[in-house]
Amino acid sequence: MNESSSAPERRVRQGMDYGETADVHQVHAAIQREKREPRVGLEPLSLWLIAIYGLAVFFGGAYLGRYSGSFGADGLDPLGGAPRPQKHGPNGPGGAETQQLSQADRGKKIFSANCATCHQANGLGVAGQYPPLSGSEYVNGGTRRLGMIVLKGLQGPLTVKGVQFGTAVMQPWDKTLTDAKIADVLTYIRQDWGNTGGPVTPEGIAALRKELASHPDSFTEPDLKAVPADAELPGGAPAAAPPGGPPNPAASPAPSPKA
Repeated sequence: MNESSSAPERRVRQGMDYGETADVHQVHAAIQREKREPRVGLEPLSLWLIAIYGLAVFFGGAYLGRYSGSFGADGLDPLGGAPRPQKHGPNGPGGAETQQLSQADRGKKIFSANCATCHQANGLGVAGQYPPLSGSEYVNGGTRRLGMIVLKGLQGPLTVKGVQFGTAVMQPWDKTLTDAKIADVLTYIRQDWGNTGGPVTPEGIAALRKELASHPDSFTEPDLKAVPADAELPGGAPAAAPPGGPPNPAASPAPSPKA
């Protein structure tokens, strides 16, 4: 018989013989140590950080609530919000004529939707950032400089009522608001908060828009100072006399634009 077939078969074992070379418990312990998840980045958040984050959120919300003005859901609508149904007389539709809003009332709606965020609903602006409209020499003076600011925008610094506003920036509205809407909002700010300016007509804004069509940049304070303080738009009314002063014979109210 073949000698190789009588000899016990020898097989090569694969892997580790746990019973001969190492203790099974030690091997499992090593494997468990290798699989252990790292702890870096999983430490619990410090209570101090939680308190700081909470205070930051609280004061941030308080700041936005204080300086957001009358900003609302339609604050970015250049048309001043969705149109509202017109009011009718006591006899209902088809009875009395529809009540028409005045030019200043229309301007107030446009101001609340587009301007009150910066200049505030009370016209006092924000200290150091946005100049006030109440008592402003640019509002109560001639209408030309005011129309220039609204149509083409303004880049600070700007001095109003003796106070400099270094970060005063106003966007141009010539591509957003129509001549009638600009005239309405300028009429409103010239007649509210104790201001004494006269009304502004859409025809005057249209004439100035055509004149400034090739002007690409926003105006600066030197640009405004180069214009006489009492310069008026075509069709605009001169500034009214201050309370207690002599009446201005050239001041005459301009006709209200047709709706």
